[in-house]
Amino acid sequence: MRTYDAVVVGAGQAGLSASYHLRRLGLDHVVLDAEPAPGGAWQHRWDSLTMHDVHGVAALPDADPPAGDAGRANVVVPAYFADYERIHDLPVVRPVEVDRVEDGPDDLLLVRAGDRSWTTRTLVNATGTWRRPFVPHYPGVQMFLGEQWHTVAFPGAEHFRGERVVVVGGGASAVQHLGELALVADTLWVTRRPPVWRTDDFTPDRGREAVAMVEERVRRGLPPTSVVGVTGLSLRPQEQEAARLGAYARHPMFTAVEPDGVRMPDGSLERADAILWATGFRPAVAHLAPLRLRSELGGIQLDGTTAVADPRVQLVGYGPSASTIGANRAGRTAATAVRRYLSGASATRSRAASS
Repeated sequence: MRTYDAVVVGAGQAGLSASYHLRRLGLDHVVLDAEPAPGGAWQHRWDSLTMHDVHGVAALPDADPPAGDAGRANVVVPAYFADYERIHDLPVVRPVEVDRVEDGPDDLLLVRAGDRSWTTRTLVNATGTWRRPFVPHYPGVQMFLGEQWHTVAFPGAEHFRGERVVVVGGGASAVQHLGELALVADTLWVTRRPPVWRTDDFTPDRGREAVAMVEERVRRGLPPTSVVGVTGLSLRPQEQEAARLGAYARHPMFTAVEPDGVRMPDGSLERADAILWATGFRPAVAHLAPLRLRSELGGIQLDGTTAVADPRVQLVGYGPSASTIGANRAGRTAATAVRRYLSGASATRSRAASS
């Protein structure tokens, strides 16, 4: 069986960046992508999300950024990724849904997907979070008679026209959803904690400070938090009308869900036709469980992009690199770490053979 220098799992921004740098370093690798087509999670974003809404997408290595500042993000970015794969002839195989990664013989790793497997010296995990939406449990949630949606499947504001929608979550997605929904529906915004609004400009220095705080968490082995959780929230021009309508008047989290709505802490019932869970995502790393990478604090401890528990494994698009700019940098860092590990492993084998 062919043994690769590296297997990359995931072909989003982080995976493509890693593949580019692995190829530039002359390392034999393959990219396994669960999606049927290029684009990563971007191809599943809601139709009303434009490139302007996401403030553009950072350019992949040795490429210009995707063109267009008003096109649909779920069209522009997948086309950009597809062109990048073709132009750089990246070795992407799809669709491949990796089930597990486990130890193989001779310090190798086995990457398994159903009845298929790949043998590799190192792994670059770039699976992101989109495939693991998080919905907290509240009493009575199964009894709700209306619709329940998560950001991962948001059907667009028009779907809720004339309805009463409870939006749950204190992050950027909740703010964006409210900005659309408040124009066509009656909304109620609930969060566990009061939102932190950013009143100053988001400068490069602020961005670096936020990334550093998330890096410190993963360096200690804690579960990563989102960068926006550190930087705070802000309203874009297109959300000002929703603000004028009162959409951003935050209410405390409900205590239970009932068939016709949600029960608030003061005992009142807020009627609802739909609940939209803008409650974020968790890292999609269940396939790495056999390698026992998690620390006692619940996260995967990293040194740069290298898993402290197993230096054969690199994680990109995890924690501080879960952004398009961070993913690019992490791809380069991971490829360099792979080369360094392979050089060290080769030296160790040479010494063992000569002794």
